[in-house]
Amino acid sequence: AAFGADGAQPVPLRGGRVTSWRAAGVVLKPADLSQEELAWQARTYSQVSGVRFRQARRLAAADGSFSVDGWCATEYVAGQHEQRRWAQIIAVGERFHAALSAIPRPPFLDRRTGPWAISDRVAWGEVPSGDFAHVRYLPQLISAVRPVSAPSQLIHGDLSGNVLFHDELPPAIIDVSPYWRPTAYASAIVVADALVWEGADSRILDAVSHLEDFGQHLIRALIFRAVTDWILTRDAPAAGPGERWAPAVGLA
Repeated sequence: AAFGADGAQPVPLRGGRVTSWRAAGVVLKPADLSQEELAWQARTYSQVSGVRFRQARRLAAADGSFSVDGWCATEYVAGQHEQRRWAQIIAVGERFHAALSAIPRPPFLDRRTGPWAISDRVAWGEVPSGDFAHVRYLPQLISAVRPVSAPSQLIHGDLSGNVLFHDELPPAIIDVSPYWRPTAYASAIVVADALVWEGADSRILDAVSHLEDFGQHLIRALIFRAVTDWILTRDAPAAGPGERWAPAVGLA
């Protein structure tokens, strides 16, 4: 009711952490972000527009807040995730990032302490990699890291499952995960995900052949995902990256 969806029958949505629900034109999900970040998203993304992509915009509740009883909301956008459309995901990500290029760095990035924030800092040398030397493949990847000169800006660091395609409308970008990194890093995360989890092979590199120093961004993307994988599974018997990572690491 607070987000204007009272009377609608909530329907569970697939994808992500499987915690989102659609109620009419509203998508509800647990609010795992601070009020500061939710408000920043609403303010910032309302200023971003592009003719070849759509966005799922953050919704405010009737009282102006962005979370109610532990839930937040975005508008529902039509479309669905489609497998193996990596080149199109990378392309729409590049258009989205061009539209974000003038947005200043949000201050809350420095205060994040979740698994993804820690892993991103390891990938970029801001947290000592030695703390994670036991993570499979990490020493090999760290040994191959070299400096990159590309400038950083606001990026969506989790495009892989968060671009929805529609037969008649431009692709829609949902669930923006903000990071302050080079745009090629965002594309490299898509490639890393595709290589490790989605059955891609070296032909996916055709989609990023125009990106300078892409190998270095791919190495960092794999470090990011490997450390995150270990943090999220460290209590399991076989925690962290398994054998399926070997081809991607070798390629990088």
